[in-house]
Amino acid sequence: MQAPAALPMRVMTVGETLDAATALLRARALPLLSLAAVLAGVEQLVLTPMRAAAGVTAPVFLPDLDDNFGAWWLLATTGFTLETAIIAVLGAYAGAAAGPALLGRSVRHRSLWRRTRPFPVLIVVLILALLTWPAAFFGLLPFIFLYGLFGLATPALTLDRVGGPFRALGRSASLTVREGGRALWIRLLGYLVWFAVRFALGTGWTAVTTMFVTTVRGDWLDYAIPVAYALANTVAYAALACLDAVLLVETRIRTEGLDIAINRRRSRGEDEAAALVVVR
Repeated sequence: MQAPAALPMRVMTVGETLDAATALLRARALPLLSLAAVLAGVEQLVLTPMRAAAGVTAPVFLPDLDDNFGAWWLLATTGFTLETAIIAVLGAYAGAAAGPALLGRSVRHRSLWRRTRPFPVLIVVLILALLTWPAAFFGLLPFIFLYGLFGLATPALTLDRVGGPFRALGRSASLTVREGGRALWIRLLGYLVWFAVRFALGTGWTAVTTMFVTTVRGDWLDYAIPVAYALANTVAYAALACLDAVLLVETRIRTEGLDIAINRRRSRGEDEAAALVVVR
């Protein structure tokens, strides 16, 4: 069934790319936010006891450089790793959704789940986690480049239909370094924007509540902080996954003529969705 295309079939500015990611999230909000909420909740279950062990103070969780920096760094490293893995999981569904959004096809949410290729996606997620943890632990610079290079891997599995996990990782790295690393820098920009947004939401909600709520038990923050960050991360992770899917599409239009291939198939009366598949 034909539907209005949620993604423009043309090259986009940085602002338009971010807007397109938001449009994709709106179109697939229910499945993406539902899955993101579960994963963000699990993340908080892992991080909450680590925060307590590190002795950091809510809601900002800054370290004491003379006392608990080692425990805090372990907490931060684990957080970066979990974020990377969660965005990659969500990216698989966002990639599956990007094809119909680009072609203007109406596809039910549950139909897209069958296109997400769980096993190769899981392998990619595990590889990214194994790479990200030491990269973050031994210095943020390696993590930054790993995050930028391999973020398109799971969308490539479900949109490009590349042959397997390692080809997907290679495909992601190849695409992100094109045109001076444009996709890489936009992905990092998107991460920084959403980092600021979720930090503001996580800390701001707690600060406002603390000002007005004075009759609850003293340990209420132990429950409120994880909930606040889980809610903020739910939206951020889903939005970043959609940004990855849009970057994959936009980079292919810029460097591979995806829009031309689709329009050529349309003019011939052929299946335009076949142009999305990358033969390797």
